Amino acid sequence: MALAWATVCGLYGQQARKYSNAFLELGVGAAAGGMANCRTATVSDVTSGYWNAAGLPYSTEKHELGLMHAEYFAGVAKFDYAGFSTRIDTSRRLGLTVLRFGVDDIPNTLDIRDGTGYDFARITGFSVADWAFMVSYGQKVGLVPGLSVGGTLKVVNRTVGPFATAWGFGLDLGAQYRWKNLLVGLNYRDVTGTFNAWTFNTETFEEAFKQSGQEIPQNNVEVTLPSLRMGAGYGLKFFYNKLWITPALELDVFFDGKRNVVVNAGRMSLDPKAGLEVGYRELVFLRGGVMNIQEVRDDRGRRVWTAAPTVGAGFSFAPFTKLKLSIDYTLSNLTGFSANLYAHLVSLRFGFNKVQL
Repeated sequence: MALAWATVCGLYGQQARKYSNAFLELGVGAAAGGMANCRTATVSDVTSGYWNAAGLPYSTEKHELGLMHAEYFAGVAKFDYAGFSTRIDTSRRLGLTVLRFGVDDIPNTLDIRDGTGYDFARITGFSVADWAFMVSYGQKVGLVPGLSVGGTLKVVNRTVGPFATAWGFGLDLGAQYRWKNLLVGLNYRDVTGTFNAWTFNTETFEEAFKQSGQEIPQNNVEVTLPSLRMGAGYGLKFFYNKLWITPALELDVFFDGKRNVVVNAGRMSLDPKAGLEVGYRELVFLRGGVMNIQEVRDDRGRRVWTAAPTVGAGFSFAPFTKLKLSIDYTLSNLTGFSANLYAHLVSLRFGFNKVQL
């Protein structure tokens, strides 16, 4: 915590933007989404490359592939994920991750006027897309049983059609500790700040902006400040280890100023969440959670607390085939119990050449 705060203080004046690269906070994998994204401590599959690279070496598969598709805001925005991990040896593992969050087919009406009137045939379309490419490494620490560490190097590309593009680079560091049934995890994101260098192709919109009196943006660099994810989980097994229950808690700590979350203390904001997974014989999984706890105003102007629920289920074909295939689904509400902005997440995980640790 002290290291994160010292880094933030050094970066705060360098075009630090709240919610910069916010698409990287959405989460990957419907299994995680069903538990309200409480995965820092409990993750141990291919999605560890995103959640906490320290979880990579706990995968029981020699190679693992993960895919996810999610739609937000009635399908207007789409979020896609692909991940791959492979075992180096019994204590080390490498992972690759690709993310895309985008809105496509946006009408471009800047050239709708042809000099004498309006020509609707001149309307074209463009996309606004955020990409992230990640390389992750995780390993167990032999000197401390139960401890693992890892890191993720990420490259971010953000495009606004032909009008603007940005490239950014960042680093995440993580650790997990497992003692009997207790799981504890920490992920220090954007360790030195993630710098996004924006380039604007002003010739594509300058004339239209001048006519409408809008300010023409200039090339700049924005900084995503460091943040912390801290989590804990506890595995309980029953009925000859056929049924298990894993409750998990997570706390996200942001240093980019006041957010609409449970606790604000100057530049620091604390956002708690909770999740639960129930599994039977590595075959069927049920999940639930609550996240995005916020204080908002209702229809009468009163300040009330609200939260976003998540619910999900999963099924694994591992007991029936040599190929480990898992299908997960999650339904979440982005803005709380009283709203109807639901998001659907569907993900697949494939495991190849199962090995015993």
